[in-house]
Amino acid sequence: MYKSFFELNRDPFEISPDPYFFFPTPSHNEALACISYGVRRRKGFVVMTGEVGSGKTLLVRCLLDLLSQNNVAFAHVFNPSLPPLHFLEFVAGEFGIDGSHRSKAGLLRQFDQYLIDRYKKGLITALVVDEAQHLSWDLLEEIRLLTNLETAQQKLMQIVLVGQAELEDKLDSPALRQLKQRIALRCRLLPLQPAECTQYIEQRLERAGAGERRRSIFPPETIAAIHRYSRGIPRLINILGDNSLISAYARRLPTVSPDIVEQVATEFRLQVLTTPKEPTPDAKYAAAARYLLHLLNSSQDVREKEYAHSLTGW
Repeated sequence: MYKSFFELNRDPFEISPDPYFFFPTPSHNEALACISYGVRRRKGFVVMTGEVGSGKTLLVRCLLDLLSQNNVAFAHVFNPSLPPLHFLEFVAGEFGIDGSHRSKAGLLRQFDQYLIDRYKKGLITALVVDEAQHLSWDLLEEIRLLTNLETAQQKLMQIVLVGQAELEDKLDSPALRQLKQRIALRCRLLPLQPAECTQYIEQRLERAGAGERRRSIFPPETIAAIHRYSRGIPRLINILGDNSLISAYARRLPTVSPDIVEQVATEFRLQVLTTPKEPTPDAKYAAAARYLLHLLNSSQDVREKEYAHSLTGW
């Protein structure tokens, strides 16, 4: 809609996870290095978590590209809300294993043989589970048991669990302590800092064809407003950026102003999170002095009651 108006050759703020727009922040670089290292070095279990919209799925796409380039066979499960047997059948299909006999024992024997054959050839096999916070307790236990397929030195299957913060809470459960002890590497995606948000938006505009005009489309004060309302979450940055461009186009404005961002944020019910400020030392001392003065000017009975109340408060 607005591409010709802003002289762009593609939409800069699509929310689909396109590796072309991957922005390597230190947090994302560290996470990608962590999970790719865990797979290549046959570490067994690797876990990556992050807030909703922080770029986990895009990072998984980048990981799968790396695995393909390095001849790593992988099964990518993007909807883990399956019964254990159906889950195993899906994974078998991803690896090209015939699971038509519907026998769990038969599937596991085929898995074992498949993994051993690849291991003898020096090849790596990986299972990547996205949205892993939705895994049931039974399925998490089933996945743990898959790591029992191993040699005396190394795991035959490398497992990457990717999910929201709820996955961390689930893995901390005493019922999953056996699985938790098998996790070799853990990493977490962090929201973008203000400077990273600026670089993120400018890179997307540049790759969409804006070139040097990117700074005139989204000036610094506008990007600052986007960061405040998005809290550094890439998906929210994309939503605010895309809808702000639509609004600016409708008004025939070549520059997106902070007012436009605020209007879009209001429409999407996005609010700036504020944290209460700690009182300064001077304020604390002033409050204490006022309280002491109050006690000194009070009667003996009042002072005794105040003192008793402070003791019960402790």
